[in-house]
Amino acid sequence: MNAWTLVLVSFPPICTLQFIHTCYVRVYILREYALRKVRIYVLLTLWRRIMKGNFLFPLTLLLCFLFLEQNTGLFVYALNSNGETLFSLLPHWSSLPSSLTSSWNASDPNPCKWVGVECDSETHNVLTLNLTNLAISGQLPPQIGALHHLNTLDLSNNRFFGPIPSALANCSSLQHLDLSNNELIGPMPNTFNSLQKLNYLNLFSNSLSGEIPETLFHVTGLVSVYLNNNNLSGSIPMNVGNLSELVALDLYDNGLIGTIPESIGNCSKLQELFLDGNYFVGGLPSSVMNLQNLMYLYLSHNSFNGEIPSPTKCKNLSVLDLSFNSFNGGIPPGLANCSTLTELVIVHSNLTGYIPSSLGLLDQLSKLDLSENHLYGEIPFQLGKCKSLKQLLLYDNQLKGEIPNELGMLSELNDLELFMNHLSGEIPISIWRIPSLEYLLVYKNNLTGELPLEITEFKQLKNISLYDNGFFGVIPRNLGINASLQQLDFTNNMFSGTIPPFLCFGKKLRVLNLGQNQLTGSVTDDIGGCKTLWRLILKQNNLNGVLPEFAENKNLVHMDISENDISGPIPSSLGNCRNLTSINLSMNRFTGFIPSELSNLADLQTLNVSHNLLQGSLPSQLSNCSRLVEFDVGFNSLNGLIPNALTSWKQLSTLILSENRFTGGIPSFLLELEMLSDLQLGGNPFGGSIPSSIGAMKNLIYGLNLSSNSLTGEIPSELRNLFKLVRLDLSNNNLTGTLTVLDGMDSLVEVNVSYNHFTGPIPTTMMRFMNLSSSSFLGNPGLCIDCLSSGEETCPTRNYLNPCNEMKNQRGLTKLEVAMIALGSSLLVVALLVVASIFIFCRIKKQEHEVCVEEGASNLLNKVMEATENLNERYIIGRGAHGVVYRASLSPGSDFAVKRINVAKHKGGNQSMVREIETIGKVKHRNLVRLEDFWLRKDYGLLLYRYMQNESLHDVLHNNNDHTTNEVQILKWSARYRIALGTAHGLEYLHYDCDPGIVHRDIKPENILLDSDMEPHISDFGIAKLLDESVASEPSMVVAGTVGYIAPENAFRTTWSKEADVYSYGVVLLELITGKRALDPSFMGETDIVGWVRSVLSGEIETEIERIVDSRIVDELMEWEVREQVINVVLVALRCTEKEPSRRPAMRDVVRQLLNTKLPRKSKHRS
Repeated sequence: MNAWTLVLVSFPPICTLQFIHTCYVRVYILREYALRKVRIYVLLTLWRRIMKGNFLFPLTLLLCFLFLEQNTGLFVYALNSNGETLFSLLPHWSSLPSSLTSSWNASDPNPCKWVGVECDSETHNVLTLNLTNLAISGQLPPQIGALHHLNTLDLSNNRFFGPIPSALANCSSLQHLDLSNNELIGPMPNTFNSLQKLNYLNLFSNSLSGEIPETLFHVTGLVSVYLNNNNLSGSIPMNVGNLSELVALDLYDNGLIGTIPESIGNCSKLQELFLDGNYFVGGLPSSVMNLQNLMYLYLSHNSFNGEIPSPTKCKNLSVLDLSFNSFNGGIPPGLANCSTLTELVIVHSNLTGYIPSSLGLLDQLSKLDLSENHLYGEIPFQLGKCKSLKQLLLYDNQLKGEIPNELGMLSELNDLELFMNHLSGEIPISIWRIPSLEYLLVYKNNLTGELPLEITEFKQLKNISLYDNGFFGVIPRNLGINASLQQLDFTNNMFSGTIPPFLCFGKKLRVLNLGQNQLTGSVTDDIGGCKTLWRLILKQNNLNGVLPEFAENKNLVHMDISENDISGPIPSSLGNCRNLTSINLSMNRFTGFIPSELSNLADLQTLNVSHNLLQGSLPSQLSNCSRLVEFDVGFNSLNGLIPNALTSWKQLSTLILSENRFTGGIPSFLLELEMLSDLQLGGNPFGGSIPSSIGAMKNLIYGLNLSSNSLTGEIPSELRNLFKLVRLDLSNNNLTGTLTVLDGMDSLVEVNVSYNHFTGPIPTTMMRFMNLSSSSFLGNPGLCIDCLSSGEETCPTRNYLNPCNEMKNQRGLTKLEVAMIALGSSLLVVALLVVASIFIFCRIKKQEHEVCVEEGASNLLNKVMEATENLNERYIIGRGAHGVVYRASLSPGSDFAVKRINVAKHKGGNQSMVREIETIGKVKHRNLVRLEDFWLRKDYGLLLYRYMQNESLHDVLHNNNDHTTNEVQILKWSARYRIALGTAHGLEYLHYDCDPGIVHRDIKPENILLDSDMEPHISDFGIAKLLDESVASEPSMVVAGTVGYIAPENAFRTTWSKEADVYSYGVVLLELITGKRALDPSFMGETDIVGWVRSVLSGEIETEIERIVDSRIVDELMEWEVREQVINVVLVALRCTEKEPSRRPAMRDVVRQLLNTKLPRKSKHRS
């Protein structure tokens, strides 16, 4: 206490004797010497009374004093200096647990009995402060440096924020320092070299930035250093070799660069080295591979190149992970010298060559993963000697030959993954006899043969995937009786016979894919009653009979039994599978009516029952399926009117009613289906005219087919509003009038108006279809070709179309007149082009001169302008709210992105804008796009960035990056998670590590660029604010951001906050998870992705998760760990998109929550 404390103490009843009937004692205490004065005063009083012969009063006073001494609550004892130091920390902390506040008592003489405190028994100096896992929030004040005798400081797993105080260096006795799993920011103190007794340093899972101080490695007694999961940059200090006592060094998941210092080989006691998840380059030092005591070496997810050194002194190495690098050459045979190796993992690292047979000497190896490389040759039979092997993963290579019979000697093997190679022959019978086998994945090879009966004896088998091979014969009948199968995929083989009746016997089967085989017989009752089934694909077989009744199943989401010979009615019990999103029963022989019970499937998105023998009308109850995207009932015998109730299908994209017997006119309510992109109504007796309202269906792109109906009248002029339409078929009707309305519909690639009553000339823009499909205009005697309009010198020879001039009784122009007109027009065009070229050339030169005047001459600028031909439009690779982006290839391997931004008068003038752009250029982080250079012109600026090979997340996620190929790039969940985490790291850095903090204001997939390793980089940070300050003569009220990503509070205002960035980031997370756009056409009404996800997940997220996950990665949810991670990331996204800004987490918290969802990656041993 820093002031006198007045303590009014009432004496006990004994003190109310007649000598002290008004006895109250006022005691003023100031620290310990004040208490000593009280004691001295009492003793002196007693002595004086005794000397005067008064014994009664001294006796009474003595009893009162003893009473007060025993009841310490009545006296306030002063804390010692260590206690005061600890007490001084409390004002800086919040959210203190009751166990701490009740224990830390200022009335104690010392803090040695306080929670989390340990002291020296003699001196009462604090030796240990351990407050781990108490959810304390606050900063670490410099006062903590006053604990000079502190040996151990453990504040891990709390919510401490702010920088690490440099005053910690005053704790010169500190041996153990653990500040891990907090929210600390800023650089590491440069004063750690004062802690010469420090042997344990743990700062992992914070947001520390800057470089690792070289002074840290002056503490030569360090044994364990954990700096992983931060934002550290720079390289590993060269003096790391000074740490002769170092046992563990964890630096993974940072932004470290450069090469690994050769001196690290001097750390002879090193056992654990984790450098994965950084940006290290160069070759691996041989000294690292030959650290004799090294047990765990993780170097994955870097950019190492060169050859992998062959180790010779690695007798203790247990785990080696070199995955996701860019090595040259193959696997060194010398790895066999690492005789204690239990895990060898080199995934996706550009390895070539053969798999060394010497790996067969590793008899302690339990996991060998060499997947996703370019290894060739045969699988060495010597691997069969790795008797401890449990996981053998060689998938996605170029291996050929047969699977060695010796692999059957691996009696502990539970995971064999050889898919996506060129393996041939049969699977050896010895493999079918490995009792521990759980996963057998050999799909996409050239394997053949029959399945032996031994397959039915597996007791642990969970997943067997053989698809895209040449297996044949009958699937053993008893498959599934002894094992609890979870996934069975035999698609695209030549299996025959019937479907085994016990596949779901273990009641855990989730995926059953038997499509594209030669199976016969009926679909078994076992399948209909399988309540765990999630995906069922039986398409393209010879199955017959009727479908079984389906039990209530909340898991089934996908069913495809198309292209078989199944008959009978569609079972109404399908309505029991309420979470079905896709049903395909097309190309069978189903009869009867479409069951109204399908209306129970509220989440149904695709229903295809085309090419069957169905009859009756469409059930109006199907209007309950309001999430339908594709509805195809073509080629049946359905009849009646189209129910108006189907207007509820607001998300419908494809509607196919072709080749039925529907009557009436074309339904007018189709106008309300705003998302419709493909409309097929051909082959029905629809009558009347084409409604003009059809021209308002602006999203109609893929096709409009009204052929083979009984339509009359003219083509409505509004049809030309369908400016995106690709295919149009109006053939075989009774339409009249001209084709003028089709003129200018340049988007069309297929047109068929044959067999109608059209008259007049074929429009100029339609003439190209005369060569593409001569039958497009057949059966219209009144049609003709206007030779002059078409630009033809002579009319093309067509036996069914005549030149229009032969059909008119009027003189046309002579050939000479036509030639003179053409010549004059050509000369005029040439003259105009020359004038325009001169004008443009002069203007460009003037602009280039303006650049040089304003910002000085730049050789780089000249190269950029030359590479883009002065920003020619054909170099444009993107357009956005902030400008146009060009690609500039200056030399092989030197590609840049040039953003042209429009700038008017800036609030602070040009110099102010230059300073702001320079500030943006100084922001550097592994997950931010670095500004390389910039130039300002009079009306616009140019910003130069490195070109990102994989373009934007939007391009990759929504497959817009490649318009020349049909190849689809599918992002696996692991890649999506890395993108989510990297983006969060970058945004966290902008918010908290920049001074002042930067609010992005336009986070969206288009502004998240992906490099060659699919690492995310946020672009356009600071640009939105910069352009807002570049104002024209009148103020603008345009709201920053992009619709769909704008936080609710920013809908009608221009201010922007960190919380708004968090909301936008949450929307991006939902896009990564669902594969849908923020404003996807499949959403109902005005619902965005946030509203859609929340509505779908209104129940238990664990059971509903499949309904929102991107169908391209939904199979990955079969793995429990992936499923849990996806669920946790969804929860993070929902927190980020809370309506109230105050309820959203900070980006620091987002990063922490995402890190906590990481899949179990490695056995990282902590001391």
